[in-house]
Amino acid sequence: MSKFKLVIFDMDGTLLKDKGIFVIAEKKGFKDELIRILRNDSMEFYKRSIEVAKLLKGYEKQEFLDIFRTVPVQDSIEKIIKELRKKNIKTAIATDSYQFFADDLKQRLKIDYAFANKLLTNNGVITGELEIHNKNLVKDFNGRIYSICKSHVLEQLCTDLGITVNQAIAVGDGRVDIGMIKKAGLGIAFNALDEVKSYADIVTDDINVLLELI
Repeated sequence: MSKFKLVIFDMDGTLLKDKGIFVIAEKKGFKDELIRILRNDSMEFYKRSIEVAKLLKGYEKQEFLDIFRTVPVQDSIEKIIKELRKKNIKTAIATDSYQFFADDLKQRLKIDYAFANKLLTNNGVITGELEIHNKNLVKDFNGRIYSICKSHVLEQLCTDLGITVNQAIAVGDGRVDIGMIKKAGLGIAFNALDEVKSYADIVTDDINVLLELI
């Protein structure tokens, strides 16, 4: 019986092979503006998320969802989620992307929970406004403020499930994932940035490593 009771995944680049917003930006012609915002080091991370949402104003939510669904999932991820479910290990998505994307993937992969930012719409049209998940602007351990504080999500979910963070595995690839990777009982850097790797217990480019750990 596994000592782990929860696996929390990043979405873009972790469960998915690509980043949904980049695929959409490429198709819709605003990739350069997206990159400019994301590389603006003078702006807090959560503010960059708010600025990115403004690029989406006027587009149909359904059209973006249709594009999002074309982004392939990682090889073997469906098998891995199935195995976790068999062992009664809960699964969650924590992403600085949008709730309607995360909910869609949650349903497709039969994941238990999804936590993300809320992109506001009016009659199915994106308004460009964003309700960030990290409403209280909680700082991560490194002093950064992201639109979602994944370490806080991890702690809260563990509390709700009646388990400790030591019974959780966190998997991610980006800076926004460092908090939960550092906090979890086991942190996995998957296809990750070097900065992320330095905080992880396991560094891998094979998501199947999860099957050996449970």
